[in-house]
Formats: sequence, C-alpha cells, structure tokens
Amino acid sequence: MLKPEFLEFIRDRQELIASTCTKLLPAASGNSRLSAAMRYCVLNAGKRLRPLLVYAIGEALQTPTAKLYAAAASVELIHCYSLIHDDLPAMDDDDLRRGLPSCHIAFDEATAILAGDALQALAFEVLSDSELNPVGEKQQLAMIQALARASGASGMVLGQALDLAAEQKTIGLSELITLHQNKTGALFSACVELGFLASSVCSDQKLHQQLQEFAKNLGLAFQIQDDILDVTSDTATLGKPAGSDQKLQKATFPSLLGLKVAQSQADQYFEKATAAIAELDSHADVLRNLAMHLKSRWC
Repeated sequence: MLKPEFLEFIRDRQELIASTCTKLLPAASGNSRLSAAMRYCVLNAGKRLRPLLVYAIGEALQTPTAKLYAAAASVELIHCYSLIHDDLPAMDDDDLRRGLPSCHIAFDEATAILAGDALQALAFEVLSDSELNPVGEKQQLAMIQALARASGASGMVLGQALDLAAEQKTIGLSELITLHQNKTGALFSACVELGFLASSVCSDQKLHQQLQEFAKNLGLAFQIQDDILDVTSDTATLGKPAGSDQKLQKATFPSLLGLKVAQSQADQYFEKATAAIAELDSHADVLRNLAMHLKSRWC
C-alpha cells in the first residue's frame, strides 16, 4: 500500500511540472498553429513519469527543488517530442495519445513534425539557461551532454530505429533487451543522471552506479509492463490504441516469451531496481515507492 505522503508527492510534482512547462512553452499568441500544437501535446493528462523520476532522485539526494526545474522540464519536453514523432504515419501510425487525438490528427502531419522538433530544441534551451538551471557550469554541460546522448543515435532514436527494423521479424531476447534499453531505458537513465548531476553529491561514483543500476532495471521493467498492457488492457484505460504492437507485428516481450514469463521478467527487473538502492537511507523511500507505484499498474 502506497503511503498518502507519496501520493501527495506525485500530485504535487505533477502540478509543478505542468506549471513549469506552461511558463516555458511559447504563448498561443505567437505562431498560433505551431504554439498550439506544442501546448496541446505537453499540457495534457500525461503521467509525467520521467520528471517524477528526476524529482524523486532530488528527494533521495536532498537537492533543493529549484535546482531540478530545468532537468524535470527538459526530460518531459524530450519525451513529448518523441511521442509526437512515434505516432506519425511513417512510424507507429497511432491516432490516439493520452486519450486524445495524436498531434498529426489534431493538427496535421507537417505541424506535428515541427512541433516535435521545436520541443526537442526547447529542452536544450532550458537546460543551457543558467537562470533556469542554477548549477555549476561543469554540471550544466554534463547535463546537456547526458540528455543529448540519451535522446539521439546512441539512445532513444537508435531504439526507435531498431524497433522499426524489428517489425514483422523474429529477434532474440538479447536483441529485444538492447532495443528497449535504448528506446525506453536511455531516457530513464538520463532522468537519473540529470537529477544526480543537479545534486551536491555528484562526485560520489558508488552512488552514481547504484542509481544507474536502478534506472536501467526500472526502464526495462516499465517497458515489459507496457508490452503486457498492450495485450491485456483496453484503449480507454491506456489512453492509446490497445493491440497496436500486435497490429504492427512488433517484437515484444509477450510475443517472444509468452505473457506469464513476461510478467515474471517484469517482476524480476522491478526487484533488481529496488535492490540497487537498498543501501540508500530513508530519503530514497520515494524512489522505492515510485517503483511500487509503477508495478501496481498491472498487479
């Protein structure tokens, strides 16, 4: 059972990231169509999981919230950009996202592409602003590099390319893990990295390794769980088309391992994630609760 104070933490931080992004996004009075598309895709009913992870790392490391605004906002902007592009006809061709028409349906395909591009650029603008991101210059540069690595051809974009290449093919478990370590896991790791770099203990290598192990396993557990929900849940609950993985003949954990084994694998990765931070003190309880919160989506 999740404690009320943790649920309050989630609600508070979700409201905070929504408020932060509202201020950072271009006003609708500018280029109205592009601005409206950007705001439409960010200021909706998303779970804000990735910025929540940044704030949870901050809580674990006792970092002032003001030092986490930029990190939390930047990963949410990158994530939203990736969702816009993932939904495009040339990618996964999905018409629904977070319970609403996908960006290219609500606007048009060209506007969706441009909105995604603009959100990606805005993420790095936010991180590079010393007023928005009040950390040391060395830490700031490291944060920009970490997010760029996780977002590009050695991270999330690579994962999407591998995902597209694996459609209608049979791949092995190690290949599937590599695919998802990039497509989903890289940004999870970046959330932890940014939260760690914003802290006053960012020179602690042992702690860094423990947190990265936590992120790696949490990312895989989350992705396996997503694969399972695509099979077992419905469109209304998911807020996106259920069964889309099967429709596109994507490589997934349930299709490769069967549903029961996939669920067991997800459990194992959740356990590995919490084991990685077992030595951390009670300030890390928020991270442990976050893992429990994610696991409860299908338990």
